[in-house]
Amino acid sequence: MPEFKRPHALADVTTHYCPGCTHGIVHRLVAEVIDEMGIEGDTIGVCPVGCSVMAYDYFECDMLEASHGRAPAVATGIKRANPDKFVFTYQGDGDLAAIGTAEIVHAAHRGEKITTIFVNNAIYGMTGGQYSPMTPYHSKATTAPYGMIEPDFNLAELAKAAGATFVARCTTFHAQMLSDLIVKGIQHKGFSLIEAVSACPISFGRQNKMGGPAEMMMWQRDHAVPVAAWDKLPEEKREGKFPIGVLYQVEGRKEYTEAYDELIAMAQGGK
Repeated sequence: MPEFKRPHALADVTTHYCPGCTHGIVHRLVAEVIDEMGIEGDTIGVCPVGCSVMAYDYFECDMLEASHGRAPAVATGIKRANPDKFVFTYQGDGDLAAIGTAEIVHAAHRGEKITTIFVNNAIYGMTGGQYSPMTPYHSKATTAPYGMIEPDFNLAELAKAAGATFVARCTTFHAQMLSDLIVKGIQHKGFSLIEAVSACPISFGRQNKMGGPAEMMMWQRDHAVPVAAWDKLPEEKREGKFPIGVLYQVEGRKEYTEAYDELIAMAQGGK
């Protein structure tokens, strides 16, 4: 990859993330995919508030920061103005699955040609370890010291129900599979969401006594099940585990920007 040139203020900083945070793995995979596909000059990314807020420091492409939860709306505007560009959002669970839920639902429903990288570390990491919608049942957080009592929230299923035509999930332990899924999401003609199950050793791991970064990565290894094997598992053996891979994919639906351009042509007197 081309040598990355940091802003002067961060010239001596390796990363602003906490020790063991796997945001760095996701950053690297996204950057490598963009570089290997040769699309860095045609890529525009959007990062909102939260642990994702400084993603623009780690990608050598055009980046725009959005208000909390509003990355899909900003990405929509960018795609309208630049229909030939690859547009992606980079969002955490506190952002995408909480304040930004309506944004992601409607972007998926419209079928925007946007790729959403959903980094799910199950906690509000930047602001002190509050629980998010993705915090597992009975897990602890600063705002749930006796355990999370809300049922588990499945954002991938919500995206599918909303109309997303490519939905995938992987972990930061399964880096090669995650990279392959990012490629497929970029290539998909329609809205794609790739959930990256990640680790937050400081804000989530400590509160839930999960050990250090290595132990949390092993947890991902031991609890993720490839879709083909998941489909064969009896219900009782699925407890505490989750499927990874392409969860849902539909081809052939007209991409929204294309339909929008046809509408403009019609309004201007075309056929």
